[in-house]
Amino acid sequence: MVLCLAFAALASQVAEDGFVHVPAGTYHLGKAGMLDNLPRNVHLEGFEISRFDVTNREFANFVSASHYVTDAERHHDAMVFKPGLPEFRWIQDHSGQWRFPNGKSRGGLEGKWDHPVTSISFRDAEAYCRWAHVRLPTLDEWEAAARAGTRSDYFFGNSVAEIGKFANIWHGRDHLKADYSDGYMYTSPVGKFLPNPWGLYDIYGNVFQFCNGHLPGDRSSGVAHARGGSWWCSTHSCCFFNSADVGTVNPHASFSNQGFRVVRISTAQVPKN
Repeated sequence: MVLCLAFAALASQVAEDGFVHVPAGTYHLGKAGMLDNLPRNVHLEGFEISRFDVTNREFANFVSASHYVTDAERHHDAMVFKPGLPEFRWIQDHSGQWRFPNGKSRGGLEGKWDHPVTSISFRDAEAYCRWAHVRLPTLDEWEAAARAGTRSDYFFGNSVAEIGKFANIWHGRDHLKADYSDGYMYTSPVGKFLPNPWGLYDIYGNVFQFCNGHLPGDRSSGVAHARGGSWWCSTHSCCFFNSADVGTVNPHASFSNQGFRVVRISTAQVPKN
C-alpha cells in the first residue's frame, strides 16, 4: 500500500541525535509531465535522515580532524552572489569557499556556525560523509522524506503562497537589490522555519541538498544532483523549491546556495579502521 498521510505518525519518530526515521514502504514519487521524474511507486527500505542540513560548525569539525581541502579552496572557482546581478548570474570569486561562502569581501562565518555549510561541492559532501560514517540520501529517499506522505507539489499543498512559512527563499521580484523580507538575505540558521509533517527542516529553502543517484537521462558519471530549494530561489527565478524538481550540477562545482543533509548508516556498514 502506498504510504499516505494516515501513516505520517510512523515517520515522525525523531531520535534524540537529530535523525528522523522514515519507515520501509512503497512511496508515490514524481510528477506528471516531468520526464526526469515521472509519477511512480517506489519501494524503499527504512532509513534515518537528518532533521537539519549539515552546519558550518559540523563541517569545521570535519576539516579540523581530517585537514580536508575543499574543491573551491583548491581550484579557486566558487560561484558566489551579491545583490545587483541580473537573473541567473553568479560571480566566480577566487576567495569564495566554505569559510567565506560569498567571498572574503562579504564576510566569513562569525555568528553563522549554525547556518548550513555552503560553497562546497558534491565531492566535498561525499568526503564529509565518509569521515562522519553517514551518507547522502538517494534521490528517491530525499523525495519520500520531503513529501512526508503527500502527493502535492509541496508537503503543505499545491499553492506556493505558504512557502515563506517553511523555507528561507528570495521574496524580491528580481535579484537587483537585497531582499531581507524574511530576516535573511543569504542563509539562515538551520531550523528557523517550520518543519514538514515528519519533522524535517529547510526542505525547500535555505540551501539545495546534494543527493546520490542518477536521472534516466544521465549519460555519464560527470554530473551530480541536488534537490529542494535555496535562499536565492524565488517564484520568479529558479522556483525549484518543491518536492519533484531535481537540479543538476558538476560534481566539483561550488555555489553559495548548495549544501546537504545526511542519512545514518547502520553499524554493520561503518568501515573498520
